[in-house]
Amino acid sequence: MSEGIDIKELKRRMDGAISAFKHDIASLRTGRASANILDPVTVDAYGSRVPLNQVANVTVPEPRMLGISVWDKSMVNAVDRAIREANLGLNPIIDGQNLRIPLPELNEERRKSLVKVAHDYAEKSKVAIRHVRRDGMDGLKKAEKDGVIGQDESRAQSDRVQKMTDETISEIDRLLGEKEKEIMQV
Repeated sequence: MSEGIDIKELKRRMDGAISAFKHDIASLRTGRASANILDPVTVDAYGSRVPLNQVANVTVPEPRMLGISVWDKSMVNAVDRAIREANLGLNPIIDGQNLRIPLPELNEERRKSLVKVAHDYAEKSKVAIRHVRRDGMDGLKKAEKDGVIGQDESRAQSDRVQKMTDETISEIDRLLGEKEKEIMQV
């Protein structure tokens, strides 16, 4: 194959968008307890904001309960405040150096709002994938204009980039459908 664009680099960037999407939807609550729910929580600790998992251990002792063991006793109130301020709809119960977080049942309205958030995450990922496609197409046009590759090679690589884009977007749609089904399950 002649010069042109680095298909592997485009694929790597598209796979990165899928990974970011998987990480985003993993933090959405589905009614079952998951330590990933607390991934977006950052705590004011020692003069800076740090992820919760750097000041405490998160466990799932029961299907509807999260347990948090704070390593430094002086950080318990900061962890409690951070969880309450994260707008996750969670209310921790302080128990010494530990926090217990009961997960309430999700009502229909909350489920629908979580599905909307999942759709927003999916759209953000699709936009990122389209940006990668645009970069690839621009690279092909420039390579063709500069005489690095011929028109036929440019067209063939364009088709490969488009096919890769379509496959990646359909993977995002598949993951979104799974998560939507999981959230709406009663």
